[in-house]
Amino acid sequence: MLVPHRIETPRLTLRCWSPEDAPRLNAAIAASRAHLGEFMLWAKKEETVDEEIAKLRRFRAAFDQNTDFIMGVFEKSGAIVGGTGIHPRVGPGGLEIGYWIAADRTRRGYATELAAALTRVAFEVTKVRFLEIRTARSNAVSARIPKKLGFVHEATLPRRLELVSGAFDDADIFTMHADAYEGSPAHATPVAAFDAGGRQVLG
Repeated sequence: MLVPHRIETPRLTLRCWSPEDAPRLNAAIAASRAHLGEFMLWAKKEETVDEEIAKLRRFRAAFDQNTDFIMGVFEKSGAIVGGTGIHPRVGPGGLEIGYWIAADRTRRGYATELAAALTRVAFEVTKVRFLEIRTARSNAVSARIPKKLGFVHEATLPRRLELVSGAFDDADIFTMHADAYEGSPAHATPVAAFDAGGRQVLG
């Protein structure tokens, strides 16, 4: 499975996390804990920088072994915007997009921009059959993103997503199939993508 190691959009760089990012990532998560709290279970646990380094090494290992693809999202200045990934956990030929945005980088359209970029990469480089974005029913802000990009609400799975409170929310499944991609808003997003050797594979 070919997934680029670096993706460039007009405002953002998406790339595989490096252990050197750990101190800044740790600070960004700490500053965003209340913002992320309700929906991101992983944000509930406070981690040391050393624990963050170990986690980012696992992310990098999974990326290199083609088992999962978790990336950092950065402004062109290098400031951390948040995190994203495409995950092979939704069945043969499919990938799932996930994302989070740091509290001080919200309301700038970054989540839509990064999700559009990953949609282009998934269909044009990785050659998937379909993409999914799953959102908690109560997270209306996150659910707006797949709708903007042309994903279709395909199903609702009752009580599938655990919240930090311990309650379980319904999961809304938004899907885009390959035959719908070229007519979608995501198709027009300017994107350049590069493999592990720095060679351009898109754009």
